[in-house]
Amino acid sequence: MNDREPSKVFLIDFHTTSTTNMYKKLRMLLQKAGMQQIDFNKKFIAIKIHFGEPGNLSYIRPNYAMQVVKEIKKLGGNPFLTDSNTLYSGRRSNALDHLDSAYENGFSPFSTGCHVVIADGLNGMDFREIDIAGEYCKSPKIGSAIADADVVISMNHFKGHEQTGFGGAMKNLGMGSGSIMGKKEMHSSSTPLIDKDNCTGCGVCIKSCRHGALSLDEDRKATINEALCVGCGQCIASCQFDAAQVDWNSTPDELNCRIAEYAKAVLKDKSHFHINFIMDVSPDCDCWTSNDIPIVQDIGIAASFDPVALDHACVDLVNQAPVIAGSPFATKAAHHQEVDKFKIVHPHTNWRSCLEHAEKIGVGVMDYELITVG
Repeated sequence: MNDREPSKVFLIDFHTTSTTNMYKKLRMLLQKAGMQQIDFNKKFIAIKIHFGEPGNLSYIRPNYAMQVVKEIKKLGGNPFLTDSNTLYSGRRSNALDHLDSAYENGFSPFSTGCHVVIADGLNGMDFREIDIAGEYCKSPKIGSAIADADVVISMNHFKGHEQTGFGGAMKNLGMGSGSIMGKKEMHSSSTPLIDKDNCTGCGVCIKSCRHGALSLDEDRKATINEALCVGCGQCIASCQFDAAQVDWNSTPDELNCRIAEYAKAVLKDKSHFHINFIMDVSPDCDCWTSNDIPIVQDIGIAASFDPVALDHACVDLVNQAPVIAGSPFATKAAHHQEVDKFKIVHPHTNWRSCLEHAEKIGVGVMDYELITVG
């Protein structure tokens, strides 16, 4: 059982006045939460962020990144925005397409005040192995730009996620910082299933697979070569007939634990600070090329030195908030006694396993003290 004191999590809402805008409120949050206590002077500062898959509009606005960059520069730091390439095929699976996507969504040196660096290089193979002697991952493979940075600041869009329940600081740090090889390791136990009854033989999943793991059998039904499959889930995302499915019986908890261990590797021997944006709380990840109506109204921005406590506080804030009427989630919620909104949206996920394992291995604690500022 955890015997540490609860971690402090600081929160601002989105209410503004004629004299106080969100720029000022965000800067106040950073000050109250103590980000300035970090020694930034002449250090490389990796600001880990998700640039959003083009077509998805629920990612964090680059305007917020600009404010964080300004504060770090005031303290003498050398910040850069960063993310690692994706395992699935899309517009962020190599550094050139990834940079184009970041710029298209507004994350350029001109709009944010700092450069964009794709952490694991041109094709996702530039990484450092960081020894943590983990239960699932002995030496996580972290994108070099993040591993080589002196300080890590995470800026996280808090929303639902189809495999982990929700995506917040831990997901952005762990999965988001892993190189292509690292993402393969985290997904290594999650080979999808094919429901032959649902398969139409359209072949879209075959075209979407970067690893040649899918083919059509003699009945023109999709089949997976498990020796080639890396478990990235791209076939699940691309299938319009619910034929490619996650094998929920074995994967969610282990995936979450691997993400926690990757997050531990990212933060090892580094100063770090974390900011969750509880806005546009979409049901699914920003990796999709679209986003649905949010689960709840915008709540606020929360910050902490502890990513575990921060994520736990944000889950509670979302669960305490009223459901948006007319959203797809509202229809689902009407038929459930469950109060955990992320469990209702993705019933086969278990977000607690990530936070519990992260606490067990010393990343942070789940207990928190929520302090509202402003």
